[in-house]
Amino acid sequence: MADYSIWVLEYSFVTNYHKSGVLYGAHNQGYVKLPYCYALIKGNGRVAMVDVGYNDKDYGKVLGDRFGVENWRSPEVVLGGIGLKPADVDTVFVTHAHFDHFGNVEDFPNATFYIQEREIAKWAWAMSLPDRMRWMMTAVDPGDIVRGLDLARQRRLVTVDGARAEVLPGIDLHAAFDSHTYGSMWVTVRNDRQAQSSDSWVLAGDLVYVFDNIEGPGGAVDVADPIYVPVGLAVGSQTNLVLATEEMMKQVGYEARRVIPIHEERLRDRFPSRITADGLRITEICLADGEPSRVS
Repeated sequence: MADYSIWVLEYSFVTNYHKSGVLYGAHNQGYVKLPYCYALIKGNGRVAMVDVGYNDKDYGKVLGDRFGVENWRSPEVVLGGIGLKPADVDTVFVTHAHFDHFGNVEDFPNATFYIQEREIAKWAWAMSLPDRMRWMMTAVDPGDIVRGLDLARQRRLVTVDGARAEVLPGIDLHAAFDSHTYGSMWVTVRNDRQAQSSDSWVLAGDLVYVFDNIEGPGGAVDVADPIYVPVGLAVGSQTNLVLATEEMMKQVGYEARRVIPIHEERLRDRFPSRITADGLRITEICLADGEPSRVS
């Protein structure tokens, strides 16, 4: 009995993203397409998002243009591809505060947002540093942090300190401090609600960008003895990224396909997917009992 459906929804992409950003040490391995996506979880009368993308205006647009983002579409358009609206979303789990994950909170007026306390506090600290240290703000829109604090003023922001079980029934949050960012986290969906679930999915945020981070270069799932290769970009350390990867894998019984890297173009090869009229991908990770497919 599956309680939740999960979709990964592409809202834009970068055609040529240097592979060293997604795979540590890959300095001479060229470029990859990097989809910009968020995940949607639906079931038990709830609609939850994992991250919200960014809004293609103001400094968000500056960052999008700087990173070469193409074909941006609004949440209204993207969620419409599975028959939902941003106003239907009641919960958002923010894996980290980079602009392409935390940059569109205003489009979800009915949602309560969950973020690690360390994540938002440390970005506020980084904003206060002298300009000569502005590398610390790579991929962060200061306006997003301010808007996050305004969510707190509205009593719509919940700050989490470390792991929290059962945020929604069968959905847990897990922290990876000082890894990709100061307070990154991942979301575990236990689709049978059991503590030792055999039907769990991990939505990894940017702790895992591509299959290769888990399975080694090439992303070959049939390799008997894979080696973790961490993400290239880390405000903290690659060591902490590897440790977080081990914890995620442990939660899914070391079944690599159950750790979902939302920036992975090859999700389309492992899960049912379709391309919308806007040229963006919808990938269907799993379906709750009785939920119709949105890709067939």
